[in-house]
Amino acid sequence: MDWLVDLFMSDGVAHTVILFAAVIVLGISLGKIKVFGISLGITFVLFVGILFGHLGLQVNHEILHFMREFGLILFVYSVGLQVGPGFFASFKKGGITLNMLAMALVFLGVITTIVLHYITGVPMQTMVGVLSGAVTNTPGLGAAQQAFADMNNGIGDNTIAMGYAVAYPLAVVGIIFTIISLKYIFRINAEKETEAINKASSTREEKIELFSLEVTNPSVFKKNLYEIHRLINRKFVISRVLHSDNTIEIASSKTVLSEKDKVYIATTPKNHEAIVAFLGNEITMAQEEWDLLDSHLVSRRILITKSGVNGRAIRQLNLRNNFGVNITRVNRSGVDLIADPALQLQVGDRVTVVGDEKAIKSVEKFLGNQMKRLNEPNLVPIFIGVFLGILLGSIPIHFPGIPQPVKLGLAGGPLIVAILISIFGPKYHLVTYTTMSANLMLREVGICLFLACVGLGAGDGFVDTIVNQGGLKWVGYGVIITLIPMFVIGIVARKFFKMNYYTLMGLLAGSSTDPPALAFSNGIAGNDTPSVSYATVYPLTMFLRVLTAQLLILIFC
Repeated sequence: MDWLVDLFMSDGVAHTVILFAAVIVLGISLGKIKVFGISLGITFVLFVGILFGHLGLQVNHEILHFMREFGLILFVYSVGLQVGPGFFASFKKGGITLNMLAMALVFLGVITTIVLHYITGVPMQTMVGVLSGAVTNTPGLGAAQQAFADMNNGIGDNTIAMGYAVAYPLAVVGIIFTIISLKYIFRINAEKETEAINKASSTREEKIELFSLEVTNPSVFKKNLYEIHRLINRKFVISRVLHSDNTIEIASSKTVLSEKDKVYIATTPKNHEAIVAFLGNEITMAQEEWDLLDSHLVSRRILITKSGVNGRAIRQLNLRNNFGVNITRVNRSGVDLIADPALQLQVGDRVTVVGDEKAIKSVEKFLGNQMKRLNEPNLVPIFIGVFLGILLGSIPIHFPGIPQPVKLGLAGGPLIVAILISIFGPKYHLVTYTTMSANLMLREVGICLFLACVGLGAGDGFVDTIVNQGGLKWVGYGVIITLIPMFVIGIVARKFFKMNYYTLMGLLAGSSTDPPALAFSNGIAGNDTPSVSYATVYPLTMFLRVLTAQLLILIFC
């Protein structure tokens, strides 16, 4: 049995791999156990790593450092790709209020940390670890560790990870406790909150409406669709036109409308009334009736899978002239969009095309329509993004009064680049599409490696820190950092901004980047409102958590 002992206690490659595998498997398995309906999830990998480290199971320091940073890069980059497409959109309308409240919550947590640092005398690097645990933010922990090591010639401080570890469990409970408490403080009526959400949802511009109308406005007679679009300046698409002489055609920018022509239109609820008022009278004529008028015309959804189409505007494809078909709608990530000529298509979009059967088959070949291609990973954009993210994260940024330059680091740099690439990549013909399962796999592998490394590195001396170096007090400090900002912002959002309770739940969970709290909120709400507000504030919050963790280290250490 000596070989088995050597396998676990030696310093070889096999020992390293099997130790990581054991920590991750055991951590994920234990993380599924629920206590009062709450589980720590994947974060339990950290605690198993601490246990193994405490038992003397160690990994070579250089390997541990590499795996920790590489895991962090994979995690934050995957998060950036996921939340990037909605990042700038989150600042519109109600998203501005949500993000301002999230920023206030972040900065209130930072202020609380600074106050505790001066009152208790606990070193700031330790308090930053406690702060990261108290807000369940792993990238902030990684950014703090890197910033401290950069300041001290590569020498780290294990109390950063230990502070994170002792504060994290009660932070998960504390966030959920705050959500429940606010419900009783404001005497929330679940039925009224749901009714308000449903009423607001009915007014949003989320769906595409299809309807028919008869052209009766003399001001558009003998004008082509290009001229009409310029006159009305609304987003809509006319897919087919039934002329007064009973001939039917697929609409193009050159199609001329005449009196009593009938048109089939796709637009949004917001534009519906204005288009009817401008063109004529709405009539009852469904798509099935249009199909019967000209049986050789069909409507079909085609999946874009060819990289050559990626980033090209609909007008650039010139499908009407080349194939005799018309794109009426574009479905992107489950959301229908008007097929505006300037809309840039992306790999993974589903376009609704109207035309004859033979032409549509040709368009299918042109656009791809092969699901198998989407299942193939696009590794080049991922590693281009990682490369650019590390470059960005390594750029020193000098602030007046701060002796050391601030860097976005291996957490902030890849996160920002991933967000930018997911938004602007298609414009430069970068295929940024990844399936949800591929993104989730990359993200989970990254966070598991990172947490395992942090735990193994902090395990030696962890018990001594808790028992003899005031670690139990850190738990209390973490609870204070968790609860004070949560309650203050929660009360302000509800009392002064009249925020819906379900939206508030997502705001609090997203401001703490806490998936367990989001899962709890979704279970109570029974709708996706918490997820929407969570996704709205998550990108900015993640960036601020990473940045403030570094600033606290650079200013106070």
